[in-house]
Formats: sequence, C-alpha cells, structure tokens
Amino acid sequence: MAGPMISHSPAAPPRPGPGRRVVLGRRVVLGAALGWGAAGLAGCGAGREPVQRLRLATGPEGGPYNAFGRALAAATQGHAPAVVPLATAASVDNLHRLDDGSVELALAMADTAEDAVRGRNSFGRPLPVAALARIYVNYTHLLAPADGPVRTVADLAGRRVAVGADGSGVQVVARRLLETASLTGGAGRVAEVPLALGESVAALCAGRVDALFWSGGVPTPAVAELARELPLRVLALDGPAGVLRARYGPVYTAAEFPAGVYGLREPVGTVGVGNYLLARTDVPADAVCAVLRTVFDAWRDLLREVTAGARLEPRFAVSTGAVPLHPGATAYYRSVYG
Repeated sequence: MAGPMISHSPAAPPRPGPGRRVVLGRRVVLGAALGWGAAGLAGCGAGREPVQRLRLATGPEGGPYNAFGRALAAATQGHAPAVVPLATAASVDNLHRLDDGSVELALAMADTAEDAVRGRNSFGRPLPVAALARIYVNYTHLLAPADGPVRTVADLAGRRVAVGADGSGVQVVARRLLETASLTGGAGRVAEVPLALGESVAALCAGRVDALFWSGGVPTPAVAELARELPLRVLALDGPAGVLRARYGPVYTAAEFPAGVYGLREPVGTVGVGNYLLARTDVPADAVCAVLRTVFDAWRDLLREVTAGARLEPRFAVSTGAVPLHPGATAYYRSVYG
C-alpha cells in the first residue's frame, strides 16, 4: 500500500511502563481532556446506573457497516450497554438519525461526518455528534467491465453510472469525483443512477449501467464475487485524490488497490476515506468507554468481514480530524494509554 494508507496497519504502540506515557499523536486528546478535567477522566468509572442498550445505525443489509454492527452486537451480548444494530442507507442517513435521536451510535465516512459537524452540504446546520474512533479506511472503487469502453474517468461522459444509494457516503465521494472531472453538467454530464451495492452489481452485469462507484474495504466480498463472474477494470483515481484533498482537506488520502485483488495484475491508485464510529454528544461517557473496551478487545472479529488485513490501534483510532472526540472516548484512551 502506498502513502497514508500505511497507517491502516501501523506498528503497535509501546506499552506504558513506570513513568512513561504513550503519545497518541492527536493534540485534541490531551487538550480536550484538560478542558473536561476530572469529570472527563472519571468517565470510564461507575457512578450511575449503566445504560442498558445503544442503537447503532449501520448500513444496508449485506454491506460492511451492517457486518460491523452485527459483530459488535454479538460482542456486547450479555453486557451493558448492548449494541443493537439497525439497517440504514448508511452515512448521511445515519447522521440524520443521530441528530433526531432515533439512534445513539452511528457509522459514517469521514467526509460526511465532517460535513455534519460543520453544517454543510447535506446538513443545514452543525450536528452535535462526536467520534469514538476511526475504525478503518474505505477504498473508493470505480469499476467498469474490462472489455467495455470505459477506461478512464473521462470516458464516463454521457454514460449511466451507479453512484451509490441515496443517503449513502458513496454518493458524496462519487459526486465530488465527478465534479473534479467536470462530469456533473453540460453535454458530457454523467447520468447518475442511485443504487446500493447489490443493485449496482446487478445493473453492471446486466449492462444497465456502464460503471459503478463503491466505497469500502478491500476486498469487498460482493465486488470480489462480481470479479469472478465479470472481468473488471478498476479505474485509477490517484490524480483526483490530490484534487479532493486540496479542496476538502485530509479526510481524503492516497491509497492503492494491491496487485491480485479483483484480478489486478498491478497496483491501482485510488482515494482513501476513513470510517468513524460516532455517538450523540449526550450519550454518557461511561457507556462510550464500555463500547470502546469491546471494540478494542474484539477488533479482529469486528473487522473480519469488513476489510482484509486491517487492524485497529489508538494512534489510528484517535485521528478523527474536525470531528471532536466524545469525552468518554478521551477518557478511555487516557485511562488505558496514559
């Protein structure tokens, strides 16, 4: 893997010894903890009746967010708080559900989460949400039949392209990529078809769309299965990655599909986007601490069906950019890592 994606599997941090403190690499962890004071640092302790359950907005059935949510629910079974996963349209939908109080926890892509806290694009005002952790990185897939006419992003002009389901984070990054290529207006405008992953795969196989966007782990099982039935071209997006980063900031990183995945003979550059586990700001800090204990104890199981080869460790998890860490998350990281 190239570029910042190395942080997807970084070296494990040193364990704290006597008089030694592990630096987590995010100033807000220390600064915010000072601001919250003793109350924040006590967040991982008892002192109130424990929250019994937390509803988690995930994503469509069969997708990686839903798989993560089901695995987290299994890991919390018999404990408080128990996590209850709910199938949704994913990132944008999930953040609106956090805002209206129909869930307490949610998964969302980093770019969409940053839009929410800044009150822009799909969000008319800043939403009161906070991060528990950055859990893994999505790879932006732009796929077309290997024997078809679409070889570059420019070849999408005037064609039908599946851009992800309405309310998904896939649509956000897909539309931004199309904008950078001047494919959202004029004669060369792409005909956007809003479809979830399973529908997109079926449409590509049937020739109802010429290409599809997807944002997920590597390999995404549904895409790997598609590649066994239909030889695929994975379009390079390393050029647009730099444009997106310059325009929207470090929520976008350079990434690479490795040779071998989806039948690739050589690596292909693309856009990486983090995924955050989020909470309403009024979720009690001790409940957040309990969830994070489970996440860090069970991360291998949580990520097994989501993205191959990923791992979770604190220096990666606290990198949530403009989205502030929840006080309970800060309390957890400081109580465990000093």
